[in-house]
Amino acid sequence: MTELFEKQSQTAGLPPGTLIHVGEKHHKKTRITVIDYDSHNLEEKQLNSIEESFAFRDKPSITWINIDGLEDLSVIEKIDDHFGIHPLVLEDIVNTTQRPKVDDYEDYLFIVAKMIYFDEKNKDLIDEQVSFILGSNSVISFQEKQGDVFDFIRERLRANKGRVRKLGSDYLVYLLLDALVDHYFLVLEKLGDKIELLEDRILEKPDVHTPQEIHQLKRKIIFLRKQIWPMREVLSNLQRKDSKLIKKTSFVYLRDVYDHTIQVIDTIESFRDMLSGLHDIYLSTISNKMNEIMKVLTIFAAIFIPLTFIAGIYGMNFEFMPELKWPFGYAYALGLMLVVALSLLTYFKRNKWI
Repeated sequence: MTELFEKQSQTAGLPPGTLIHVGEKHHKKTRITVIDYDSHNLEEKQLNSIEESFAFRDKPSITWINIDGLEDLSVIEKIDDHFGIHPLVLEDIVNTTQRPKVDDYEDYLFIVAKMIYFDEKNKDLIDEQVSFILGSNSVISFQEKQGDVFDFIRERLRANKGRVRKLGSDYLVYLLLDALVDHYFLVLEKLGDKIELLEDRILEKPDVHTPQEIHQLKRKIIFLRKQIWPMREVLSNLQRKDSKLIKKTSFVYLRDVYDHTIQVIDTIESFRDMLSGLHDIYLSTISNKMNEIMKVLTIFAAIFIPLTFIAGIYGMNFEFMPELKWPFGYAYALGLMLVVALSLLTYFKRNKWI
């Protein structure tokens, strides 16, 4: 899981707009794909260089350019030269510690979001910054590495399903944001299953590793909250912006994604409360088990105290003790001890202490 607090010392003191890649190093070649489409035609291909995408800029069709890999800064610089993207935007694209946000530059919108998925191999959360530049007829997306949650959108474009090829670039951005938010639900389902299993274990058989597991889940929830909470502001701002790039017909779709984001945030808050409750339950369970142990020990002590007292009395070898030379003295002492022990057990049971 990415650290809760990202280190950004690499960019300290540099002039604004300086391109420095901040984030995980994947050491893979940048992959550039393009999908150009309208209601009748679709062209999809992988490009060998960013220059090949420049021909799509002035086409009337909708163009989706996707760039996987941000370590090759020359690719980002060439986008600035041809598409006229502000240097501060490019700086935010290669600095993958950005908070989700939306900035309006009149001719285009710059959107930062987070893609989060669950690593089944390491049983951990992985986050990846995804940036979008929304133009009048184009969408440029930037990802840290290959692989995303947008495959079903590509399939819908290829098969011409739904209304995606009949609407503009703003609808495509809606679909991309909706895919990110919907994938949050899958992550929350896995975390919810872990919390339920942990709850059952705490109630049945807590162990010394339980507090550590609770702490790890709390960190995951805090991490999710940190990444997802700003998405509410992003979607709210997209609905309120008076931008020529977002048609009024898209507001209803953005509102739907906003509702889903609120639902995700509510679930995260519920999980956080549940984990706090699990910690209290763990402490209560341990305390109850300790009380049970202490109760058993106290009962044994309460029974053996009078027996020890009797044994102590008859262990004193004074010459004139009445039962000292009595033939049945030993049996009498043992019988007295047995009567006292049984009387105490009966008393404890009648009072429901055992």
